[in-house]
Amino acid sequence: MKVGRPKKTIIVREYQLDIGKVQVFDDYMVSIFDEGSTITKERVFQIIGIMEIHFRNKNFGYISLRKNSYAIDPMVYNQIREIENIKAFAVVSIKEIDMHNFNIEKLFYKKPMKFFIDQDNALMWVKRRVRTSNTE
Repeated sequence: MKVGRPKKTIIVREYQLDIGKVQVFDDYMVSIFDEGSTITKERVFQIIGIMEIHFRNKNFGYISLRKNSYAIDPMVYNQIREIENIKAFAVVSIKEIDMHNFNIEKLFYKKPMKFFIDQDNALMWVKRRVRTSNTE
């Protein structure tokens, strides 16, 4: 039995973009986009750049925290799915519309992608997928 303090999660870097913020951790990243933003192919290049800076030769996961309402051009998933070292893509929201949108987004992404209503469960799933992919 382990006794002691729980491991503290440390943000490696936080980026404030014109569409919201992206937090980078050791083996995953989290996006929280602003209310009313539109995630376009052009804007997703900023996020892909962040992925390449921090995870160039390393498997990682991505968590989209959908606290706000915003639009996503589903074509961005064509670009994101080309990044081979993304091993898990989680969407976290309690809104029914986000669940509906997720089912559409999944058709475009075509890689491991899962919807959660709880951020902790999403994080456990992402970390498990990344860890499993590292042993393959």
